[in-house]
Amino acid sequence: MSRRPYVRKVERSWWLRRPRYVLYMIRELTSLFVGLYCALLVVGLVRLAQGPAPWDGFVAAFSSPLGVAVQLLCLVFAIYHSVTWFALTPKAMPLMMKGEPVPGAVIVGAHYVAWAAVSAIVLIGAGV
Repeated sequence: MSRRPYVRKVERSWWLRRPRYVLYMIRELTSLFVGLYCALLVVGLVRLAQGPAPWDGFVAAFSSPLGVAVQLLCLVFAIYHSVTWFALTPKAMPLMMKGEPVPGAVIVGAHYVAWAAVSAIVLIGAGV
């Protein structure tokens, strides 16, 4: 009996072999940009708490062409992340009502309705 278990070598580019894996890795990458944007918003809250001058500097940085580009990139990745997550929801969270499975389209549609409702509430709250 061998004391060393068999360890199969895995190449770094294993995920490039199938389009499905590539899309999975892109989705995982998008979560980094969502986290980056959340961290930027926390920095904004800290600057707001520090007073008007730091807050104005933060707003100026976010309003610069580079700041706008970063925000648009984060928005695109957040939308891609949300859409792909909603598409996975019926597989990750299958629902049963009265002993019958709820169709996946209903689950996904409910998530989009909730997303639209929350977005509308935030826009109304922001005065847009």
